Amino acid sequence: MQRAKFALPSMVTLMSIACGFGSIVISVDNAFIGDPGDYRLAAVLLVLAGVFDALDGLVARATNTQSDFGMQLDSIADVMNFGCAPGLLLYCYGFQALGADHPTLLRLGGIASFFFVACGALRLARFNVNVGRTDPRYFVGMPITAGAACVASVVVAWPEPASSVLHGALVVLLLFVVGSLMVSTVRFPSSKQKKSWGALVLLLINLGLLAWLRASYFVLFFAVYIVATLALNAAWRTGWRGVAPPVVYQDE
Repeated sequence: MQRAKFALPSMVTLMSIACGFGSIVISVDNAFIGDPGDYRLAAVLLVLAGVFDALDGLVARATNTQSDFGMQLDSIADVMNFGCAPGLLLYCYGFQALGADHPTLLRLGGIASFFFVACGALRLARFNVNVGRTDPRYFVGMPITAGAACVASVVVAWPEPASSVLHGALVVLLLFVVGSLMVSTVRFPSSKQKKSWGALVLLLINLGLLAWLRASYFVLFFAVYIVATLALNAAWRTGWRGVAPPVVYQDE
């Protein structure tokens, strides 16, 4: 029973990997078909992978079974689920249908997709070596899970694959921008912020917007999330302290 208890968080992590792998399979199978429903399903599976990714930590803490093995498995899973899977999804969604008529765009899309994956891997490596050396209230760079959800939200909102050069170019821009934010030193607020009534009101507003906008809500959420975070970091640089800035450690 003791061994089974320690295996439980890893089983949850494997469920996350299964969702990421399922998204990859669907993306590849749909590359030359271009069914919008399948692309949306692949994106939803990435969201489900994120749910399991959050649950494995909760399960480990609830059962007191945290281990170095679990941390390494979780990190490897994150590279596949939130790096490779969304990168491949956006490659198939944004460039495959245009590749025959626009081979340069196809190659550029491949470079942009790899850039996103590489930035995600670098972001995770930096996070792993800086555990305990940064202010837990803030992430250094956009978390890879948020980056994956950001690009997947575009597919959820507009599941029709790219049919014009402009659409493909916007997907390239999205991958480069989100990838750059992941390896940047911009401080993104984490869930370890101090809870308040204001946060509860904000949560209720978001639930209302989700019920109203449905699929489009996620694009709006990440657009506001990125713009507000960049504005907050810019305000800190000018000396504004209305929101407490992150504590900077000497060895950071």
